[in-house]
Amino acid sequence: MKNVTAKYATIVAVIAALFLIETASGSHRDNRRTDNPFVNAIEMVRDGKKTFRYDTFGNEDFWGGQLGLHRAIAGTANGGVGPGVSPELALALGLKVDVNALPRSLRRALKRGQVDLTDPATTLSLLKLDAVLGVRGQFDNYGNIDAIGITCALCHSTVDDSFAPGIGRRLDGWAARDLNVGAIIAASESVAPFAQLLGVDEATVRQVLNSWGPGKFDAALFLDGQAVAPNGGSAATLIPPAYGLAGINLHTWSGWGSVSHWNALVAVLEMQGKGTFYDPRLNDAGKFPIAAANNFGNVRNDPDLVTPKLAELQFYQLALKAPKPPRGSFDRRAAKRGKALFAPNGQAACANCHVPPIFTEPGWNLHTPEEIGIDGFQAQRGPEDRYRTTPLAGLWSHETGGYYHDGRFGTLLDVINHYDDFQNLGLSDDQKRDLIEYLRSL
Repeated sequence: MKNVTAKYATIVAVIAALFLIETASGSHRDNRRTDNPFVNAIEMVRDGKKTFRYDTFGNEDFWGGQLGLHRAIAGTANGGVGPGVSPELALALGLKVDVNALPRSLRRALKRGQVDLTDPATTLSLLKLDAVLGVRGQFDNYGNIDAIGITCALCHSTVDDSFAPGIGRRLDGWAARDLNVGAIIAASESVAPFAQLLGVDEATVRQVLNSWGPGKFDAALFLDGQAVAPNGGSAATLIPPAYGLAGINLHTWSGWGSVSHWNALVAVLEMQGKGTFYDPRLNDAGKFPIAAANNFGNVRNDPDLVTPKLAELQFYQLALKAPKPPRGSFDRRAAKRGKALFAPNGQAACANCHVPPIFTEPGWNLHTPEEIGIDGFQAQRGPEDRYRTTPLAGLWSHETGGYYHDGRFGTLLDVINHYDDFQNLGLSDDQKRDLIEYLRSL
């Protein structure tokens, strides 16, 4: 008991010391790292959380200055263009509102139905409060919006709907599976930068963006220019969760690299932040013609607003655990039977690749398309021509949109049927149901 009490007292003392440090200085903490790993860990998680939620890396110059997205949001009535984006429309597009950023008076007014959710001016008010996940408005001295930027939280956060649908407490790391990223970008006043990059007209760009649909994003489009999959559908892939990545080697559908590699690529090339990114694999003009032609494999900005934030951003993301399934959301007895089937020596033997507790391979977690029995289209859009073994923890929280990189399997049963056929597992219907319950329990 004394050891427990002493340990608790030490933790409290560390946290208290941390708050004293914070009170003494509100500046960035990189120049104040100590030899105490507990203090450093808390500081990096806090700094990374702030970066994940609020840092645009200076991309307002692109989303505001070049695309004029803020003007499309404001609408003509508020100094912009077009009808504007009301909270009602924003929520329909999958944007979320952080209830903790709303003053109590506004929460009361919302509950009483006294807030006009059809007015774009209300959206601007929410942006002023920093209440819209992943979207940050920049306002002039007169309160008029003059630019807008995006953060990591746009695609990798949601809310718990505790206040109302689309309004609640933040859930960082969750895949934004109902967010229509393409439609949001397509609503910009101009998409000329994309049209110029891809060598097509703006109408074609908007058509491609609108084809993505909710929960999908095509990060490779601006590298290889391929907008259409072999089946004639969109080439966009599902937005993956950004939690449960600790201990896992590669962090994208097709194995581009680690958390820090992908954060740098996305922050600089996709979010259009001002930073440094280096990956000479993008110089391959055969595989990545757009990237090679535009020197995306070696981007430099001064000042570099991305690189100094990569460590803390990675630290925070690795601290995000996969969420536990809600109580009563799966059959425990069936899940226990499913676990035995899932084990390395079980009939399904899923754990040979999805190794517990990280549920992917420790080490090189990539497979050829032939090994998993699917086409290689998306694998070939990556540098390794392979697919990553997807970590399965928290699988229940990103069911929307389907499974695999492109949502090709609509249900877990579809996934299991695929492997049952491809690997001749000989599973019965009851065994398949047990496996599903186990997967839902992770």
